[in-house]
Amino acid sequence: MKIVFTGGGSMGHVSVNLALIPRFCAMDWEIHYIGSKSGIEKDVVTKIPGVSYHEIETGKLRRYFDVKNVTDVFRVVKGMAQARTLLKKIRPDVVFSKGGFVSFPVVFASKGLKIPSILHESDLTIGLANKLSLPFCSLLLTTFEDTQKHIQSIKTQFVGGIVREEVLGGNKERGRNFLRFERDKPILLVMGGSLGARSVNQALRDNLVKITELFNVAHICGGGNTDESIESEKYRQFDYLNEELPDVLAACDMVLSRAGANAIFEFLALNKPMLLVPLPKSSSRGDQIFNAQYFQRKGYAIMLEDEKINSENLFDKLLEVYMNGERMSEKMRGQKELGSISQIVEIILDSKL
Repeated sequence: MKIVFTGGGSMGHVSVNLALIPRFCAMDWEIHYIGSKSGIEKDVVTKIPGVSYHEIETGKLRRYFDVKNVTDVFRVVKGMAQARTLLKKIRPDVVFSKGGFVSFPVVFASKGLKIPSILHESDLTIGLANKLSLPFCSLLLTTFEDTQKHIQSIKTQFVGGIVREEVLGGNKERGRNFLRFERDKPILLVMGGSLGARSVNQALRDNLVKITELFNVAHICGGGNTDESIESEKYRQFDYLNEELPDVLAACDMVLSRAGANAIFEFLALNKPMLLVPLPKSSSRGDQIFNAQYFQRKGYAIMLEDEKINSENLFDKLLEVYMNGERMSEKMRGQKELGSISQIVEIILDSKL
């Protein structure tokens, strides 16, 4: 059997694929990945043994006016032709798409070749690439049950949040040893995504003395965002963490983060109280705002708007999460939002029959 994965542009459009690929490797499927020439998906997927990576042209599908919208149309059309040629050559049994700009040409081409395609949407509101792909797919899998209200399609199935298995295997003691904190304070993990979060980083550092009176802080800043002038035994900063991240997650007591769906469902699975600072609409389509509002309504998190963040209200909100942490963790332990990788594997297997 053969499967083609596609999706890219950010780790959010790759992570579920990365969780699924080992399952299909174990079943001896022939695995292909169609991605862009320079996206993050190429850096990650080309390192996985047994996966054939194929490049196509892709253009950014912008919601705003930009002269590049004109030139990128031709890149998308070229990508559609390349995707069709690749799919005719590979002849997969099914296509699984995680979204992102590179995915639309692949899903579109699969429809013309009568290859079943399954989309996956992590956010509460559907992204533009998935919205364009929806008429050509066999099924859309949703992380949030409420997503169906936003798209009103019969081709949807709620599967819940998917969490990478390695994230659940962290060791608290290894995490504490890695961070080398005194065990006198709770550990606050600060994450801003792969590129970091400038507003969060700045507000945190502007009030670091006061914040570290209450917490030991492990700060994943994003590439190139560490500040070597800061010296504190209560503060550790990293560009990023890979192998160590599951252990650090196990060791931390609460999290300050952006509100990307993949990340916050990992925190949910680990019962970590959250302060979420979603990307503003000026930098996104507003999907993180909807995600954070949903988690706040459920009692899993407290939300602080990016436009309102400063050093003082950041401390106040962190204190509020800390004081309500046990109640939030209890609500998370009773949640029904998490799905399983096995469920998605079964859906993919059924689609090829």
